[in-house]
This record gives sequence, C-alpha cells and structure tokens, in this order.
Amino acid sequence: MDGEEIMTTKQTIQIEPAKRMTGLPTQFFSTLVAKANKQVALGKDVINLGQGNPDQPTPPHIVSSLQQAAANPQYHKYPPFSGYSFLKEAIVTRYKEDYDVDLDPQTEVAILFGGKTGLVEISQCFLNPDDICLVPDPGYPDYWSGVALAGASMHFMPLLERNEYLPDFAAIDPAIADKAKLMFLNYPNNPTGATADGAFYDEAIAYARKHNIIVTSDFAYGTIGFDGKKPTSFLQSEGAKDVGIEFYTLSKSYNMAGWRVGFALGNAQIIEQINLIQDHYYCSLFGGIQEAAAVALTSSQDCVEQLTATYERRRNALFTALDEIGWKAAKPSGSFFCWLPVPAGHTSASFADLLLEEAAVVVAPGHGFGTSGEGYVRLGLLTSEERLQEAIYRIGNLNLFDRT
Repeated sequence: MDGEEIMTTKQTIQIEPAKRMTGLPTQFFSTLVAKANKQVALGKDVINLGQGNPDQPTPPHIVSSLQQAAANPQYHKYPPFSGYSFLKEAIVTRYKEDYDVDLDPQTEVAILFGGKTGLVEISQCFLNPDDICLVPDPGYPDYWSGVALAGASMHFMPLLERNEYLPDFAAIDPAIADKAKLMFLNYPNNPTGATADGAFYDEAIAYARKHNIIVTSDFAYGTIGFDGKKPTSFLQSEGAKDVGIEFYTLSKSYNMAGWRVGFALGNAQIIEQINLIQDHYYCSLFGGIQEAAAVALTSSQDCVEQLTATYERRRNALFTALDEIGWKAAKPSGSFFCWLPVPAGHTSASFADLLLEEAAVVVAPGHGFGTSGEGYVRLGLLTSEERLQEAIYRIGNLNLFDRT
C-alpha cells in the first residue's frame, strides 16, 4: 500500500514449566564445577577432588568387545525393550559368584541406563503425592530428584558418626514409618564411605516388613571394600527380595561411567514396574554396549580387584598425608570417597571455598548432601597418589590444623 507502513508484531507465548520442574532440587555439583572452572580460567593448577567421576580408562578387553560388537548389524536395529537376555544372565552369574545370590534373569532383573536412572524412576513408580520416602542424610542428591518428580515428601534419616553412619530406625516416628512407602539405603556409602553388614540389612528387612516399606539398596560401590573386607549385598539377607530391590552399576567397578549400564535386581513385582516405566521412556541400550557389558561381567574379574587395590593405596596415601598435617578423620571402609570434618570456625561451604581459593583444591561441601552433612567435606580418591598428597600438603600450608 502506497505511503502506508505495514506493521508486523511478533507475539511470544508465555512459557511456563510444569510444577514438577520448578520443584526439583538444586544440583549443587553444577555450582561446584562452575567455581572450579573459574579458578582454572585464572591459570591455577586446580586439583579437583570434589566429583565422583572415575579417572581410569575402561579395561581394554571390554573396549575391544564393543569395537567388535559395533559391526554386528543385528545391533543396528532396535534392541528388545527390556534388553537382551544374555546381559541379564551375565548379571545373574556375577551375583551368584560374588554374593551367592540366586536371581531369575527374566523376572528379577531390569537393565537400566545407569544406576542413576533407576534411582529416579523407582520413586515415580511407587510414590504418590501423599506418600513419604525415607532418605539417608547425608545421601546421594538424586534420591531427592525422584521423590520431587513424584510429588511425594521426604523424611530424612540422619547418618551420624556415633552410629557408624547407619540410620537409627528406632528414632523414626512410628507414625512417619507407617505412612512411608519407600526407603533408600546406600552402602558402601556416598558420601561417608561407611559400609553395612548382614545384621544391619536383617534389621532393615524386619523394619520394612513391619511398616510395609519398599527397600531400595543403592549398591553402586559394591565391589569397593578395603582392608580385606568385601562389601555385603542387601540381597544376601534372607527375605530381601520380599521387601525390595538392589541397584547395581558397572560405572564404578569397571570404570564404565560413560557407558551407562546399570541394573535393578530383586523383587519381581517391583522389577515389573521399572520395566513398564522404561517401556514408555526408552528402547533399551545399544546392543553392542550390552554385549560388552556381558563380557565385563563374565570374563576375569582381575581388573575389578586391581581397581579396588588402587583405591586402597590412594586412600592410605591420602590418610598418611592427612596425619602429617594434623587433619584427623576415620578412614573409609568402602567406596572411593573420604568424609572429613571441617576445622573449627568454618562451615562446610566456607571451608570448601577457602580450599579452592587459597589452595586450588576442590572438595564437595557436606551440606550439599543433606543437613547432617554440615561440618564435613567429601574428597574423592580419583587422581594419583601423588596428586592426592600434593592436595593435602597444599591444605596443610594454610595452617588450619594442629600438627601436634
């Protein structure tokens, strides 16, 4: 049109996330990474002991099996929804050999996209908005994520040093216990490094029966036990499969964190629901990865034993250095984490910030794992003995501890 200006207006719709998204807990590890990266950008030689990412490569025989399997055209198609039977049979064989636990590969095993996926899915499978989940405090923050997505509530079970970082079931209000529907346990424990024995699991099973609670055992560090003691599986206790399941992963035992292979094991009714929700989310893992995972589980376990020995040497080197600078703490009995008290006058956050800024050492502040984590920091044994010792000596130079 002559002399007439045509106006066009772009109207943006209002984007409003669902309530389940706005209610998710803050991922404090992302903040930790951002702080560390800022120091790296300043040119500092940062030693990152704050994260739980295994530093060693996947054993060569496992990598080789994937390379060969990738050429199999059968695996270029969609895999079976619940995964290949050969992988389920491999995990059943491993559990029988390692823990003398009998499992039905078809009804008592679910293949997961890493253990984390299952730990989030379990809450979505069984919790309604009016339900309560019993959660360890301190504990793995992604337990909270699953509960939040389900719209349920959490009741925290304090893990205290005086109780060897085991929950005190007697301290839980019976009215809370009767309303609880799900309970998370995790040994060897993240972040404390504590382990649990069969007597504890027997107690947990009896408690779950009394209050009709599903037990979820997070056994992510199941092969990493120190001082000649092998970690105990929840499924080794009589009646475990009547009340719950165990989550197992290849991430830590075989340095396969990036491969995302995990399992849910135990009660058939619970496994059925996990498979059902995954039918709506996924179409199982790439077949080549499943074949390589089966090789990892069924071939020589020397690599697993060597890895645990490496972590034990690192733990011992770290604690020798800690003793030299006067930082007193109990050695972990499992996992690849150390749980250390902060010096007087500091919170876990202020101490972590001080170590990063003044010593270029990253540690995870304990409050990020729950209220009972305040007063502690978590260190990972995920670098060489030399770098671990250097990190502690840097901290020692700050003169925060009494060396006498």
